Amino acid sequence: MLLANNPFTQGLGQNIFGGIKRKVFISRYHGDEYEVQEFVEKWKNVFTPRMIGVNDEDDFIDSDDPVYVMSQIRKKYLQDTSVTIVLIGSCTHSRRYVDWEIKASLRQTLGSLPNGLIGILLPSQGNSAYLPPRLQENWNSQNKDCYARYYAAPTTTSQLRNWIEDAFSARTLRAKYIKNSSDMMKYNSVCEVCGKTH
Repeated sequence: MLLANNPFTQGLGQNIFGGIKRKVFISRYHGDEYEVQEFVEKWKNVFTPRMIGVNDEDDFIDSDDPVYVMSQIRKKYLQDTSVTIVLIGSCTHSRRYVDWEIKASLRQTLGSLPNGLIGILLPSQGNSAYLPPRLQENWNSQNKDCYARYYAAPTTTSQLRNWIEDAFSARTLRAKYIKNSSDMMKYNSVCEVCGKTH
């Protein structure tokens, strides 16, 4: 896993997308829930969020079978979304469910496009963090010949909206760069920051 410094913290200029509000799947580690909820609340005018485990008691997928979980993620949560945002805290990179959600987001099937993929640091992380391995595989610091994008926390509505629209267009313009063949994580890995398996 790479500790990625983020050079892409500036805005992309004036919003040229007319205020479109996309449905976005939010992938995150539940240990960051307070900060995740603050992010969603702050930016709810930019996107419509979908998340696992927040709507009701039946919302959480209770299974250790990666194939089943991935099919349920796609069926219940990704089906009507077009972009996945991975909100990155200090331990997010070590979580198997985050890996599964990214894998499901990148899946390309006949008749359906993958989700666009964005990694966004939670404000507590500053400008660098360990990235989930599958996100890391799909990003590079030059943003060249890669599918995903990675940013520090946004500062303006137009900045975040432009990131989402870029990810939306990547579904057709950059899909050839998707790397999604590695096996799904069977277990949570040891966190590179705290040295624990959560």
